[in-house]
Amino acid sequence: MSSLNLNKVILCGRLTADPELRQTNSGIAVVRFTLAVNRRMSKNADGSQNQQADFISVVAWRDRAEFIARYFRKGSALCITGSIQTSTWQDQQGQKRYATEVIADDAMFVDSKNENGAGGQYSTDSYNAPSYSSSPASAPKFEELKTDDDLPF
Repeated sequence: MSSLNLNKVILCGRLTADPELRQTNSGIAVVRFTLAVNRRMSKNADGSQNQQADFISVVAWRDRAEFIARYFRKGSALCITGSIQTSTWQDQQGQKRYATEVIADDAMFVDSKNENGAGGQYSTDSYNAPSYSSSPASAPKFEELKTDDDLPF
């Protein structure tokens, strides 16, 4: 029997609502939100495109929760990595209930500052939020290789 265990999720989608930062009774920051993730487009029998979205529940804690609440709004594109967690509880009628959600370990910007509606520059602060610039001068410079012989492998 294999002892391999892996629980890793990578999702890129758009927030369905503004994230609302809350605090636990012990003062820990938490944010819950839903991420709409489009499935690959398939073609219907008549050749038209069919696109569907999955709505995935995500929870972020502590600094990551504060980061998401500060920089993202409804419609913002967001890429998260994390793991799937299933919770069980009994409701008031004694029925066993289940919830499956993604626990976010990391969150990243996908939109540029102009695409997500934020007119100003993102500031770098204790969350190490990247600073975006729309000028071509800030784009990374890549060295062009003449032939495949220059590759180290």
